Amino acid sequence: MPQLKNKIDFAKYDDIDQLSIDELESYQSHFEYDFNFGKIPTEDPYTLEGQQTRLAFINQKLNTSTDYISGKKVFADHNLLKGNIENFIGMAQIPVGIAGPLVINGTTARGSFYIPMATTEGTLLASYSRGMKACRESGLMTVVCLQEGVQRCPLFKFNNIIELGRFVNWILHHKQTFIEITNATSRFANLSDLGINIDGNELVIRFEYTTGDASGQNMVTICTNQICKYIIEFCPVKPVHWVIDSNMSGDKKGTGLVLTRVRGKKITAEIVLKKEIVQSVLQTTPELMARTATSFTNGCIKSGALSTGMHPANALAALFIACGQDVACVSEACTAITRMELTDNNDLYCSITMPNMIVGTIGGGTSLPTQKECLSMMGCYGEGKAVRFAEICVALCLAGEISILAALSAGQFANAHQKFGRK
Repeated sequence: MPQLKNKIDFAKYDDIDQLSIDELESYQSHFEYDFNFGKIPTEDPYTLEGQQTRLAFINQKLNTSTDYISGKKVFADHNLLKGNIENFIGMAQIPVGIAGPLVINGTTARGSFYIPMATTEGTLLASYSRGMKACRESGLMTVVCLQEGVQRCPLFKFNNIIELGRFVNWILHHKQTFIEITNATSRFANLSDLGINIDGNELVIRFEYTTGDASGQNMVTICTNQICKYIIEFCPVKPVHWVIDSNMSGDKKGTGLVLTRVRGKKITAEIVLKKEIVQSVLQTTPELMARTATSFTNGCIKSGALSTGMHPANALAALFIACGQDVACVSEACTAITRMELTDNNDLYCSITMPNMIVGTIGGGTSLPTQKECLSMMGCYGEGKAVRFAEICVALCLAGEISILAALSAGQFANAHQKFGRK
């Protein structure tokens, strides 16, 4: 990603910088997957012995701790909960499984990753594991972060359009002041863009920020509030009414704007599945998957869906719960454009683009014990890891899209749920 710190007058666009391109090419040209890297032990799926075998496998492979996930240690530091919960009475225990390895060539996420997923939906991990297997046996999945930005959109109302126009003119002459207020308010936030939307005597200002390694919703609210307080105090044209958010920022909801901009991080991923791997691992054909994908896109259009993804929400909900993310953000983060097309040699080109990957590796619930352990499994806990985590999230979603489309195209979907999804 290009560095956009403290700049506000630039055209926003998707970008892959030259350094990232060079690193992606270098990793791809030298990559050889080690098929002995480690198959997750699947024996004894519902016994203590099986659980301990898998925990030992993960601890040994990743040189990490799973003491809280395993129950060896019990959460007792209630001070950690400050900022996460009120009226605390206990923990909701959700099963956590492991899938992988997921092999990625990303701008920051490179290598093989085991993915922790918390869910009560049978078949989910089996399906994602199958998608990952098809991907890694076909080659590298390329994953790129294209843009970053988190918005807060306050609303201001005036007596008439003339007053509003004077207000807008004042706003546009004070952008540098707003940058300085942001820098004084937060160590991590940078005001990167400002937009104006006028509707009669009402005005919405879109303040867009980069937020470092935090997901950033609280951060941008606090920064925007400080800017608005300055505006109300010093602007000679006073609104008759204002609120900190107009419900136009897209916070925790899918909107018609989601595919035209970024919210969080915009990530795109692609892989070419070899024809023989589609047949042997997915038990279908590239032709059938491509045909089914076209039909599903038509179904999205006819149903009025905002995007063409099949079930990215499954991956994100399971990963967000495991890793201490704001689970309500799945409603916006699951927006996806999924494509599957035949190549000239009858392999299957697969891609997914997700413009609303609003995740963090610091703050929120990321420092709670089991959540910290799950992030650490992927090398995603702490500062400097948010883009890496976002790329893993989107790569996981693509693996899931591949698996479910294969199952539906080959008539396997109902049988899989019959086998894994029932007591």
